[in-house]
Amino acid sequence: MRWREGRRSENVEDLRGSRAGLGGGGLRLGLGGLVAVVAIGWLLGADPIALLQMLAGGAQTAEMREPFPGAEPTDPSGGATPRAAPGDEAADFVSVVLADTEDTWGTVFAAGGARYQPPRLVLFTDVVRSACGMGQSAMGPFYCPGDAKVYIDLGFYRDLRERFRAPGDFAQAYVIAHEVGHHVQHLLGTTEKLEQLRAGRGQADQNALSVLLELQADCYAGIWAHTANRSRQLLEEGDLEEGLTAAAAIGDDRIQRQTQGTVVPESFTHGSSQQRVEWFRRGFDSGSLEACDTFTAAGL
Repeated sequence: MRWREGRRSENVEDLRGSRAGLGGGGLRLGLGGLVAVVAIGWLLGADPIALLQMLAGGAQTAEMREPFPGAEPTDPSGGATPRAAPGDEAADFVSVVLADTEDTWGTVFAAGGARYQPPRLVLFTDVVRSACGMGQSAMGPFYCPGDAKVYIDLGFYRDLRERFRAPGDFAQAYVIAHEVGHHVQHLLGTTEKLEQLRAGRGQADQNALSVLLELQADCYAGIWAHTANRSRQLLEEGDLEEGLTAAAAIGDDRIQRQTQGTVVPESFTHGSSQQRVEWFRRGFDSGSLEACDTFTAAGL
């Protein structure tokens, strides 16, 4: 990726090691602990993310989608928003990618006569407090609609490279673009509509709806990549393949096969490797919101 000359976002909060983010404290789960929690969740038909947050002491889950009317972002400690330290390349990279998503979605929203409100991105270590409850590094990056923030422990990139075998800077950028895709869904009202559809349905149907939301976020990540490449020539040779590899690496079928040895499609919440690749590719090839309507494609 040609990212080093890119604009840096002003919407990054660095809570690594701060008490505001609860970094360095709370429950720590290694890979073995994460696998155990995920396996228990699937066995009991429960959401593994919810189990992890319960272990962390959270009262809410990351799936709670509260309306966000555009409150001004603040640092939880009450002071100025912490910034990433100079010379921190990983944080610098995240800031550039976030800024590029701001430029992309600002253009897309403006074309539709609307104003894009960018999310904040919070860097944390181990555990963090969000409006959706306590977040754990073991959960991976997540978006909380309650405060319109993307949360990421940069240690996830090591897991992406070593455990999921999806290396490369564009693979890392795809992760951020996917979470920003959830923010776009929140702004467009898609998240709220999904919660209404989920009400009163069985767990398998709720999971299937969650898959549609996640695949749409993958497609929105593809829209960002399409626009960034067309407008700013951000991509280099091999970058698209890195993104597709990352999308495939974190498919539910592949993760289930790794963690429990069997695949249970009705328990999918993010989509299979093939689905995630397909929808990311749709967004990249089209650059169109209309092409990312996973719900209409599913007959809803």
